[in-house]
Amino acid sequence: MGSVVEHQGAAEDRHSLRRGVLTLFDSSVMGVAGVAPAYSIAATTAILIGAVALGGPAALLYCGIAMFGIVWAFNFLGRAETNAGATYSWVRRALHPVLGFIAGWSLVVSALIFMVAGAFPAGSVVLGLFSQSAANNVTLVTIFGALFFLLMIGAVVAGVTITAHVQVIMSSVELAILVLFAILMFFHGHDVHAFSWQWFSPSVFHGSTGFFAGALVAAFYYWGWDVTANLNEETHEAKVTPGIGGIIGVVVVFALFEVFTVGTNMVLSSKAIASNPGDVLGVLGQMVWPGLGGKLVVLAVALSTIATLETTIIQVTRTLFAMGRDGTMPKVLGTVDPRRKTPVVAAVVVAVISLALFVASNFIGSVGTVMTDAINAIGLQICVYYALAGFSVVILYRKHLFKSVKYFIFAGLWPLVGAIFMAAVFEQTIPGLNGTTKLVGLGALALGLIPIAVYWAKGREYFQMPSREEREIQLEAAPVAD
Repeated sequence: MGSVVEHQGAAEDRHSLRRGVLTLFDSSVMGVAGVAPAYSIAATTAILIGAVALGGPAALLYCGIAMFGIVWAFNFLGRAETNAGATYSWVRRALHPVLGFIAGWSLVVSALIFMVAGAFPAGSVVLGLFSQSAANNVTLVTIFGALFFLLMIGAVVAGVTITAHVQVIMSSVELAILVLFAILMFFHGHDVHAFSWQWFSPSVFHGSTGFFAGALVAAFYYWGWDVTANLNEETHEAKVTPGIGGIIGVVVVFALFEVFTVGTNMVLSSKAIASNPGDVLGVLGQMVWPGLGGKLVVLAVALSTIATLETTIIQVTRTLFAMGRDGTMPKVLGTVDPRRKTPVVAAVVVAVISLALFVASNFIGSVGTVMTDAINAIGLQICVYYALAGFSVVILYRKHLFKSVKYFIFAGLWPLVGAIFMAAVFEQTIPGLNGTTKLVGLGALALGLIPIAVYWAKGREYFQMPSREEREIQLEAAPVAD
């Protein structure tokens, strides 16, 4: 009997992450780092302005309001169930196993595509600190981008506590630099445009097409805060802390995005932005603090890019780990390193696939083309799993929504608005996207039907419909802090 118990314990140990080692502070830092404010501003501002011109602040405002609904959805879903797969597990429980797998698969493919959109600027920005010609050398950028990616893979494999310490250092420096330059922007005396409240008005979009095009890009800005949910098994007070960490993270980046988008409208001309599509923040830094001072903001972008590569690796490896543990992907993905308690096999698989995609993409087209197609494709995939999470929380808490104003607003109305918004953005933007974006965005999602068919046919328990009891939340299992 003793040997049987030891065998069961060893098997469980191989499929368990390190429990309860991350604090609320760690979770909040991860939430900010996952969004990567400096990277998002530098790499995405030109695309946002191309979509909505001076309407960037409005696009980020309205998408931000909807995104907070999804943040609240994750908060309440996490209080109901702790699982490293997050939406992969929650959506299955609330809606349907196939939709649950699609939600998890959406995160996986969006993360893999982001390795392309993230690793390229990592190499380019760091090289740009020393030589602009080196920053434009495709071979050098590819080598350095791959190097930084491998370093982050190493940090993730080394253990979640090491990952958290690295994030605290990088994100603290990044935020300090961004706050400094936010102050400098508004004391800059040579504005291209005077500030206007019109930049926040719905009329700035000139119709629904512009509104939804801006919303798709804005969704990419905010994406990544939900890494806190994928780390829930490794977080102290796992049902409460990750949700609060995500909320804090989105509040911080929402403020930064609005400040810098308004500042960009005021300080930079459309020509300057169009000439530097992948490094708007670097140009902005030189405008408000020419010379060596302006390079500080480039350092912030480099740190932000490397940091978000790390958090994206965390998200995709934890999701694949949960899939492997459930047997909906090869079971080897669900094993952890016995000493470090990290999903090493999943990390190696992600590294191989991502490096192949990264190297190939750098020789396909211009930086601007690759970034635009990647960001729009990721935007579609984000909309899928965020919308499913928003609908799921309403279903799981449906019997309690009219018992409390708190539940009605934060577990019902606001997440529902966020889910409908994300679904509308997905549906409305598809006709206006080019063939490459549709192929990458929708084609990658469609590939998820293959493992669904294979592992459903194998009779995996995950694909059995949850019982009625599973689809109803008992409030004592979902504590809510007042």
